[in-house]
Amino acid sequence: KPSLIASFARGIARDLAAVRAAVTEPWSNGQTEGHVNRLKLVKRQMYGRAKLDLLEARLLGAP
Repeated sequence: KPSLIASFARGIARDLAAVRAAVTEPWSNGQTEGHVNRLKLVKRQMYGRAKLDLLEARLLGAP
């Protein structure tokens, strides 16, 4: 059975172009991912508690 490190290294090698781009490109998806994470958090918190109008108000009013 291969080790976890060997499996990780094979995965990196398989997608070397993406890894190289992530390290060398000047842009980042960090801000977008932060907003998506916040929206998903609010959605999870509100699940089953309210109708769409309250969820919309919470998303638009959330800091």
